[in-house]
Amino acid sequence: MPESAVAESAPGDSPATAFSVALLGEFVRLGVRDVVLCPGSRSQALALACAELERIGRIRLHVRLDERGAGFLALGMAVETGVPALVITTSGTAVANLHPAVLEAHHSGVPMILLTADRPDELRGIGSNQTTVQPGLFGGAVRLSVDEPAPVGGSGEQRGALALARRALEAAAGIKSTGITSTGIRPAGPGPVQLNLAFREPLSSAVTLTGDEPPAEADPPASARPEADRPASDRPLAVAAGPRTVVIAGHAAGPAAEEFARAGGWPLLAEVSSGARFGPTLVAAYRELLRDPDFGGRIERAIVFGHPTLSREIPALLQRGDVEAIVVASPGAERYNPGHRVAHFAAAARPDEEAAAAAATPEAREWLGRWVMTSRQILAADPALAAAPIDERGIGRAELAFMRAPVTRPMLVDTLWRASWPHDRLVLGASRLIREADSRVPGKKISVHANRGLAGIDGTVATAIGIALAGQAGPDPRSTGTTRLLLGDLALLHDAGSLLLAPGEPLPRLQVIVGNDGGGSIFDGLEVAASAPAAALDRVLFTPQRVDLSALASAYGWEYSRAATRSELERALTGPPRGPSILEVPLAR
Repeated sequence: MPESAVAESAPGDSPATAFSVALLGEFVRLGVRDVVLCPGSRSQALALACAELERIGRIRLHVRLDERGAGFLALGMAVETGVPALVITTSGTAVANLHPAVLEAHHSGVPMILLTADRPDELRGIGSNQTTVQPGLFGGAVRLSVDEPAPVGGSGEQRGALALARRALEAAAGIKSTGITSTGIRPAGPGPVQLNLAFREPLSSAVTLTGDEPPAEADPPASARPEADRPASDRPLAVAAGPRTVVIAGHAAGPAAEEFARAGGWPLLAEVSSGARFGPTLVAAYRELLRDPDFGGRIERAIVFGHPTLSREIPALLQRGDVEAIVVASPGAERYNPGHRVAHFAAAARPDEEAAAAAATPEAREWLGRWVMTSRQILAADPALAAAPIDERGIGRAELAFMRAPVTRPMLVDTLWRASWPHDRLVLGASRLIREADSRVPGKKISVHANRGLAGIDGTVATAIGIALAGQAGPDPRSTGTTRLLLGDLALLHDAGSLLLAPGEPLPRLQVIVGNDGGGSIFDGLEVAASAPAAALDRVLFTPQRVDLSALASAYGWEYSRAATRSELERALTGPPRGPSILEVPLAR
């Protein structure tokens, strides 16, 4: 294996091991560092090669029992690093359990590479144990799907493994479109890849790896290329001055949305997980203003970055016949097109010279200023976030009552937001709480993530663990920060298995904050809740639960604390991190 420390391996007499060493070694040489492994018999050659790579310090290996959690762990790592992690599984239902994470990665444009072990051709279609149709299992959700025949020890197999690794990384990074599927052309842009690897017995043999050469860097993803090297269709759309405009930053829009709004002098309507909720043009209380005819009713053009998912007001705006909609589409992601009324799609956008100059005119300043100042006034008037009065004697009864007040959802998201700093990471689960945060928290340049590709509760804990582990592993000053996950009780219970951290595994610096209202109270906001029988609503939607979260934490070896009042909450969120911990916050339904 050229230019690789793994080339000096001794794979023995198992073609499965020789192929696995070559494939994994090339992934390492190209810059992959994290491997998530779920144990199994058919994948043992890959597993034992990973153990050796970990021993010589070439990978960070993460062993997990549950494939669903493993997929989301890899997703969280890629969210933090931008580099795909490998996920290794055995055959059968192990592969199917990756599907939720694959769908989230597909819709969010997050790179991921699945190495799924399989039976060889002669053992397929005969009722062989743990065998199903794995090739093509993920349909059009993967950027590349390869069904690799079982190696037999041929002279060209290791060279083929090197080429396969390079091809998989290019596809996961979105550098190339990868052909035609039954659902059409596979999208460009980052996303998941499946390498379905057949192995025959002997399934493994002893392997010892040597060598100290540093691995080469992987090729940069397409998004990192200089603008001059991009196709003309990928170059920024020049947006002209004229209509009364707002800029909408949906999930994962990134700082480009804030820069664009500031350059054009346009109000910025940024969701909490957009990565753009900061800056002088931010309108945090955008929902209320979109419902106000004097604000939302006067909009003539909306320019969308990212994937809006947290309000009904934004899709309603974009479906209006009197509003021109422009969407800056993320590479590889499904195009956001409410009502099929979007007028233009672009890979990037910038205000043209006339628009940039017009930002300084009185008319533009009045348009932007009214939005920004009114939003600030709405937040300042929120009684849920008002400060406690202090009389001339210092701490009085009013403040004491204030600090002893039960925690509410607005109080919880506000306190957490204030406790988070630029070197921290904040992960928000799919629950009422992310909508509370989106409706009220002010601008702040902090790292916020949420699985909003499909907005499911699957794998929320695993995703946060992946973000925490990847974040604390690097030399970046942010590696000293704390990752906090805010989620509802049902999202925690849905992914409770991801709390299992095997001995020898690195411990995430993660605080899991659980807003516990005893079930899925988000469904109380559905229109049907006003007319359906309360007992039926509780039975089939609310999903009541009475789990002892302190016992759950103890069973998995996590620290546990409880914060029922404002003072307890502030103390729990401002203290030094103690490793993996669960903070339960009881909330009224």
